[in-house]
Amino acid sequence: MGKTALVVDDSPTMRQMVAFTLTNAGFKVVEAEHGKDAIAKIAGGPKVDIVVTDLNMPEMDGISLIKELRKMASFKFTPILMLTTESAADKKQAGKEAGATGWIVKPFNPEVILKVIAKVLPA
Repeated sequence: MGKTALVVDDSPTMRQMVAFTLTNAGFKVVEAEHGKDAIAKIAGGPKVDIVVTDLNMPEMDGISLIKELRKMASFKFTPILMLTTESAADKKQAGKEAGATGWIVKPFNPEVILKVIAKVLPA
């Protein structure tokens, strides 16, 4: 049984690139365009093994999404990666405080994202 990844980004192109990378690595992918969309799609839905989210999005940004997910028992220990153009230390700190497991700066290299996922998600 493959693992499920939730990919959250307001850019359809970025979502497709990340989804393509993860699908090729054997993941089932659920895509969402912002935090509120992500919360709606996982409500009563599939168990998510890892979340890859952008930071800057309309409706609900990545930091707010992480805070909301961390309130849910099923996401207390789920790895959550920020995939964003932001690299400022204060943004990274805010992500860490919200409960982000890791931080990847765009543009991303598919090999790098898979290596990071392999580190934070037990096989």
